[in-house]
Amino acid sequence: MQTSKIVMILGLSIFVIGGFLYFAERFGLHFGNLPGDIKIVRENFTCAFPIVTSIIISILATIILNLILRGLNK
Repeated sequence: MQTSKIVMILGLSIFVIGGFLYFAERFGLHFGNLPGDIKIVRENFTCAFPIVTSIIISILATIILNLILRGLNK
């Protein structure tokens, strides 16, 4: 019973994240190209440091995992 609940919650979480990313792209929010992300492009070299994107993903993952853990403890 517990395993099926975890799989359903993870599936729902992935669906919500996918929907968020889909609608973010439609409204012009391109992850990896946000203000604050560092991208160095040379002739034969490209280096990207997506700092702001990493912070946003970290915050979203923290919120989702906290909701999942609170749901499992009830």
